[in-house]
Amino acid sequence: MILDAHTHVFPREICRNREDFFADEPAFKSLYGTPKSRLIDPEEMIAVLEEDGVEAAAVSGFPWRQEHLWRRQHEVILEAMRRWPRKIIGFCNVNPLDKAAAREVERCLAAGFRGVGELAWYVDDPGEDLIYFLTPLAELCQHFGVPLLLHMNDPVGASYPGKAAIRLESIYGLLQKFPEIDWILAHWGGGLPFYGLLKKEVPEVFRRVYFDTAASPYLYRPEIYRLAAEMVGPEKILFGSDYPLLPVKRYLQEMDQANLPEDWREMILGQNLSRLLRL
Repeated sequence: MILDAHTHVFPREICRNREDFFADEPAFKSLYGTPKSRLIDPEEMIAVLEEDGVEAAAVSGFPWRQEHLWRRQHEVILEAMRRWPRKIIGFCNVNPLDKAAAREVERCLAAGFRGVGELAWYVDDPGEDLIYFLTPLAELCQHFGVPLLLHMNDPVGASYPGKAAIRLESIYGLLQKFPEIDWILAHWGGGLPFYGLLKKEVPEVFRRVYFDTAASPYLYRPEIYRLAAEMVGPEKILFGSDYPLLPVKRYLQEMDQANLPEDWREMILGQNLSRLLRL
């Protein structure tokens, strides 16, 4: 069983004419300014899931600056959830630094979305105010009993489009403030799994924290699968492809290279997400 915890789709008009949406959206232009960065709509996602043998995928859009684009992408995802209820697991995505974000998240969760994210602040730096901005969204996730998926990246190393200003201590503060939320930290949590080895406090703070594998072939050596599982437990790792960034087969190849125990592999590829979302 393969369940994908991290994918993205866009309305068809954005897929066909992306340049029409660059104005006032510097993050979107930075990540998708070239045709090499693929955009797909829900119908294309369904075809890929069937081709790759993926049973279902958590699907989100993009953290646009403009509220009308949030609402449009959520209309598209909600319709996909209704057409393919066993395949599409909708996550709502907003600009977390916008005051209107909480209103849209509440609307989506009431409509049946199963999670929030991938929340990101690619070109803006919330600084010390991160907890202030994310608190209303975290409170809604706690109320509706859904996971919150955050974009993460390493604070060191090479620069690349989409690499955000991430303060690990601020993220840790969020995890401490909301211990009853199921958190999904994308892209291996930007290095946070290492701190799972600490003897005091952190293992308890990480009690409901999951780490996904999105973009791993671009970012880490294959050994990350085994090492991260040893640091935080294989039950805390979720397979996420970040599709259409990378195909599923790239991840399966790297898992083979990591020589994971078969039960760990099965947990990562689907069992953990199935348990988390009660599928």
